[in-house]
Amino acid sequence: MPEVIFAGPEGRLEGRYHPQKNPDAPIAIILHPHPQFGGTMNNRVVYRLHYAFHEIGFTVLRFNFRGVGRSQGEYDQGVGELSDAAAALDYLQSMNPNSKHCWVAGFSFGAWIGMQLLMRRPEITGFVSVAPPANMYDFSFLAPCPASGLIINGTADRVAPPKDIHALVAKLREQKGITITHEEIEGADHFFKDEEAHMNPMIRTVQEYVARRLTEGTR
Repeated sequence: MPEVIFAGPEGRLEGRYHPQKNPDAPIAIILHPHPQFGGTMNNRVVYRLHYAFHEIGFTVLRFNFRGVGRSQGEYDQGVGELSDAAAALDYLQSMNPNSKHCWVAGFSFGAWIGMQLLMRRPEITGFVSVAPPANMYDFSFLAPCPASGLIINGTADRVAPPKDIHALVAKLREQKGITITHEEIEGADHFFKDEEAHMNPMIRTVQEYVARRLTEGTR
């Protein structure tokens, strides 16, 4: 898969870009966990999400936020990271001008950034938030949430406790005009460490959801 370097707000950003042969293919960016707690674009969940989208026909980009790997800059409390995500989406769109569908997927801290990007970019048609840390970050900016999406977490997650995610889902479901799908993987921790019991079912759930949405062609 090609390594790419593209311009970000604070210098270059390092990514991995995996195109489809079809120039009209849908596009997706994948956002990684917290940079100060070891989060990178090569995080296992992020890596698997990347290939999950590619396997169902997406052109996919994942990248390192500022200050991670070969990406320039320094950690910026989420503010700069949101700008990085916007720059990554700009880059992906410039490479794929014919794409009709645009998705964002994020894991943990990346889910929080992804949901903020959703508010800024009306062209995003769907989202996947894996283990969004609703206990650590304020998600009240989702008022209203502009697109339908999937929120998925493990029932044994101690980093982002299920009760906080349930509260977030309940709040989002009060909004009209969108559909929030919520799935839980029984017994999974924050990192879906058990490949067979937790990671694989999570990835299958994501693929089935996204494929269904594409088939329906709806927001």
